[in-house]
Amino acid sequence: MISIKQINEKDIELCCELDRNTISLWSKKQWANEFKKDGTKIFGLLIKNLVIGICVFQVVLDEAQINYFVVNQKFREKGFGSYLMIYLIKKCEKLNLKKLLLEVSQSNVSAERFYSRFDFYTVGIRKNYYKDGSHALLKEKKLTTK
Repeated sequence: MISIKQINEKDIELCCELDRNTISLWSKKQWANEFKKDGTKIFGLLIKNLVIGICVFQVVLDEAQINYFVVNQKFREKGFGSYLMIYLIKKCEKLNLKKLLLEVSQSNVSAERFYSRFDFYTVGIRKNYYKDGSHALLKEKKLTTK
């Protein structure tokens, strides 16, 4: 059974473990800081009780910034990421947000292709943004508010 639930600080070890096994983006301290930020929501994608994906987004006024989006490698290209993204988009539309923002490494072709399927388009570039020297593509999706 697939479900999505809001994750809170008591689940920080699950977040750290999934991060370590995928993109290794944040330390435990950085995860702890995310839980404390105003307007930040953290959702987990679960199969039974196993967290296979996480989305962290922060609402600021009438926009949301995706700060973290990942699905465990074993579950990629099976529709789970799309399931989580569709949930996120609907959630943001219910909140009457106007747009959804994110950044992705220009070298992460599969992620860029994934986001383009949801009508995210590049609105800017941060040159040499990542440690490996790759550029960050700033992406935006306009939302339809209800």
